[in-house]
Amino acid sequence: MADPSWTEGVPNETAAWGSLEADFQYSLFTVIYSVVFMLGLIENALALYLLSCRVKHTSHSYVFMINLALVDTLFVCVLPFKIHYHLKQNNWIFGDVACRVTGTLYYINIYLSIAFFTCICVDRYIAVLHPFRYIRIRAFHYVLVVAVLWAVALSVTVPLILGGPLHNSGARNTTACFENFATSSWTYRMAPYNILALVFGFVIPFSIILISYPLIAKRISQIKRSIRKRKALSTICIILVICTLCFLPYHLTHLLHFLMRIQVIQNEALTSLIYKMRRVTLALVSLNCCLNPLLYYFTSSSKRCYLNCKLRFRSKRVYTICDQKFEECSYVYKLQQRHGNKKQRGGINGSA
Repeated sequence: MADPSWTEGVPNETAAWGSLEADFQYSLFTVIYSVVFMLGLIENALALYLLSCRVKHTSHSYVFMINLALVDTLFVCVLPFKIHYHLKQNNWIFGDVACRVTGTLYYINIYLSIAFFTCICVDRYIAVLHPFRYIRIRAFHYVLVVAVLWAVALSVTVPLILGGPLHNSGARNTTACFENFATSSWTYRMAPYNILALVFGFVIPFSIILISYPLIAKRISQIKRSIRKRKALSTICIILVICTLCFLPYHLTHLLHFLMRIQVIQNEALTSLIYKMRRVTLALVSLNCCLNPLLYYFTSSSKRCYLNCKLRFRSKRVYTICDQKFEECSYVYKLQQRHGNKKQRGGINGSA
């Protein structure tokens, strides 16, 4: 899911590649990460609260959504370190441990997000096309899948944690974090990581999404109830938009970047363009933390969750429909009820 080769760059990555400059990256990363930090922290913290306080969940897929919000929250919490890093023109001053943790969470966020998207896709596919099989699935199965995904993500990031991500840039006397790997590392040590991460971390999951959702949309279009139809189709559109906007450009440019680093692409103008495109896509991929809460809203009935949580803080006075909309109706009803009780008592006394 994550690998030590998927790294950000600096104005001069290595001497072998000459001068690969992208001075705009400092302001780009600073602005994008600042927006993602402010919006993502608020949105995902609120999503965690709403998803956790629900009394009754309509689907077991909320387990995936809670973990998706959790991994987004962990990522945005370390963004202030990256903002400072880019403000200082890619100079890391927070030490080796902080560098490893920040870089690890960066890649965990990317690949666990894609994995949870795929799980939500499979969940919707089974629910819509195989409903009888879906009702036999229990929440325990979802928890087990989530535990396996977290275990795989953490085990794959062991090379990131135990390796040596810090690298001195040399000429500028700055300390880079998770960048400036030598060409020999890309060719031998990092090549298997890149291939496996590209295939199993994105190509296969994204293919499942592209194949499953048209089938789901076709089945949903046959449902007469318009409310459920719009809600399900909105869920499909949101996931496709997030994957297309954030993850697809990132992995396409990384593929080109990988080919450039193993010297398959050697054209100087093309390598410079690829380098600059990579800076942009590295910033765009972090926007998924701000877009994912839209998915929680459409798929987990956040309105109902909001009302359930809000009612907990209201008074215990009970209102009927008449009390809320027709106060006089409630008052007249109570008078009639009292009058009827008096007549009933009078009848009983008279017969006695």
